Amino acid sequence: MELFNKSGVLVAAVLVTVGVLIGAQAKDDMVPPASVIETTARKLNTEGNFVAERRLREWAGQGSAVAQRELALHYQPDMSRRAEVLHLLEEATRSGDSLAASHLAQLRAVAPNGSIDDLKEAAASRTAANNWTRY
Repeated sequence: MELFNKSGVLVAAVLVTVGVLIGAQAKDDMVPPASVIETTARKLNTEGNFVAERRLREWAGQGSAVAQRELALHYQPDMSRRAEVLHLLEEATRSGDSLAASHLAQLRAVAPNGSIDDLKEAAASRTAANNWTRY
């Protein structure tokens, strides 16, 4: 009888350990609130922090509209990422992010045909405006 009790305790301990590990994994997969995402974006914008960019990409991949918007705004001045910027802003807009919709509308108003020169000008003007109004 005592052998059964010891093995029962061992099985219970293993189950509890597995549960804790699953809980920790689930917590890592959660998208943080908008304020945390925007703080991470500020860190990326001021420090060029690679870890912050990786986290934003991770959250954007999990469907966070705020992370998608912040990545798009960070990538906007880089013309080689024009398609990615538009895609991120469109995804965030579809998810209901009004700021992303506003930025997307402004980009399209300045460059309705998507010409490179128009988009470069739009990116430069948005970057200058963001420095004053974003945070």
